[in-house]
Amino acid sequence: MDTSLWHNIAARACLGGILGACATLGACGGPGSPPNYPTGQIEQKYYADGPWAVTVDENDPNACCDSKSNHYDLYYPTNLGANGFLHPSITWGNGTFGTSSGSAFFLKHLASWGFVIIATRDRFTGPGDTILDAANYLVKANSDATILNGKFLNKLNVQQIGAIGHSQGAGAAIRAMIKSGGLIRTVIPIELPGQQFCFCAPGEVLDTSKITGGSVFFIDGSLDVPVSPPTQLEPPQVIGLQSIAAFYDAVPSNVLKLKATLKRANHNDIGGQPSCAAAPPPCSNGVYGYLGYPAAWMVDQLGVDTSAHAAFVNGTGEMFSQTKNWELVKSNIP
Repeated sequence: MDTSLWHNIAARACLGGILGACATLGACGGPGSPPNYPTGQIEQKYYADGPWAVTVDENDPNACCDSKSNHYDLYYPTNLGANGFLHPSITWGNGTFGTSSGSAFFLKHLASWGFVIIATRDRFTGPGDTILDAANYLVKANSDATILNGKFLNKLNVQQIGAIGHSQGAGAAIRAMIKSGGLIRTVIPIELPGQQFCFCAPGEVLDTSKITGGSVFFIDGSLDVPVSPPTQLEPPQVIGLQSIAAFYDAVPSNVLKLKATLKRANHNDIGGQPSCAAAPPPCSNGVYGYLGYPAAWMVDQLGVDTSAHAAFVNGTGEMFSQTKNWELVKSNIP
């Protein structure tokens, strides 16, 4: 599918998606708007649902298995491969004891923008192996008609794969990218815990200086100070890398990187459906603030819509001016 055709589909769907989001999530920016309602044009576009209807498959017995014998959950565009479009993929990493259904609103939102999401049911994803297993499973499904009854056969762009994870899964998603040998091109760690929370064997503590390629977008909530503080509370030599600021700084300068803190959000807001009603505590606002820029990042980094790139450019990107909802934004994106 050529990009101009995709943009035409997206443009036609965008207004309807925004109006749908306004009806579902609250009036568009007016009184009664949901928390963290976006104020920038690019963020607003990707806050709205994308042009694809979405299928959720959490019960397929054939979606098996990762290296720990876990099944996979899948969130994907219903009309796979429409107009010849090859879908990029995202492999999801659960937080401790988590399941993908706990972040289903967020994952369905990403799928509405054309991504195939695969999530291992592993509830202890720390080493990252099962997240990488999931990515490799989709690569095989793209070329093997015996996997999932050929559902994804020749429907995927296996050169465009990303990873997203929450909490323990955030560190695991980074490890999966490091171990992938370039298969995973970009990663979004959400609420990445400080190194002091990792009771690991020597050499297993997350070291973001080992990210040597691809790109990374660190996100945390301003209220998540106990687990993922925006800035160091203690010097790294005392407590290790504790904050997304320290993890960001440790990433080599030749790697594309971005960090940002969502105001008034807490550790489990990503699990909002979309509010905090069904999310485990601590959750302050719900998933609203995580819908726009993560989707925009993935469509840019995985080659779907490069116009989203303008949100992240160092100093001049849209994200730097959206101070109502975002703070401590830092980027080396040209």
